[in-house]
Amino acid sequence: MRRRDIIVAGGVAALWSALARAQTRTAAPRLGMLRYGSPGEDGGLKPFLSAMSELGYVDGRTVQYDYRYAGNDAGRLPALAAELAASRPDVMMAFGGDIAPFVRDATQSLPIVFSVSADPVRLGLVASLNRPERNATGITFLHDELGSKRLQLLKEAVPRLSRVAFLWNPDHLDNELPETSRAAQALKMELLSLPVRKTDELQAAFDRATAARVDSVYVVTSTLMVNSMPRILSFATENRLPLIGGWGAWASAGGLMSYGPDVNLMVSRTAVFVDKILRGARPAELPVEQPTRFELTVNTKAARSLGLNIPESYLVRADHILE
Repeated sequence: MRRRDIIVAGGVAALWSALARAQTRTAAPRLGMLRYGSPGEDGGLKPFLSAMSELGYVDGRTVQYDYRYAGNDAGRLPALAAELAASRPDVMMAFGGDIAPFVRDATQSLPIVFSVSADPVRLGLVASLNRPERNATGITFLHDELGSKRLQLLKEAVPRLSRVAFLWNPDHLDNELPETSRAAQALKMELLSLPVRKTDELQAAFDRATAARVDSVYVVTSTLMVNSMPRILSFATENRLPLIGGWGAWASAGGLMSYGPDVNLMVSRTAVFVDKILRGARPAELPVEQPTRFELTVNTKAARSLGLNIPESYLVRADHILE
């Protein structure tokens, strides 16, 4: 081959290499989205997606969302998490404490941004809230006093209550059972622990609650419980049981009350972490955020249907009253 041909061939190869690098640099970042439920149950992502849009990320143009849905089958989560990690997204997302462990196990190198109501330290996501020191960071709704405060608020609103059905998912690592148990002893209430790891265990839990003649329901929020919200609220309504949950949706959907952080605000904050990481920040150096403000929501329509008269002195303390 003549020298000129070699130079031309080399120039073409260099050009294609440069174009390939340019395409790689300008490709929209991709977020791996592991979801517990199904597409029709994904309303909880709206605050995050809206916040990403406000930060300038346009779906399909400047960001790509790559979803995997488990259809409320926890057994599918490990394989789906591994499949997502193998595709090498720019960031792995973990919304929910019962999803985060599978994302954690799928990768020790890809950045992870989480939004959980569980304990990120106990989940093994971070070394500590202030210094994650690993490949994950994000938001936790957890606060040590929340469990006891919720039970106190429920008892104060309905003083006659004495036996509480405590619905929770043991795979969702948090401190609500011990915290609420201590509060129950102080309030002279009996706490009936009803662990539920999958949706087909709900009916057995309801049957136990009925047999024990509980007079109220306390729900520990997790992805499993949120996706099962209609069934849980239906059980409470049919049995005329005052129900308290960890955030506003439990009250707005028909429960008596809720107490907890503004979940929509907290979920939207995960977009800030994604943005920082896509701009070069390391998860290990981004402290985990916790809520600093908690809201009491009371559904007075639900109270009337239960024959309850919530005192005005109680209602004036509520942040939201649903009529």
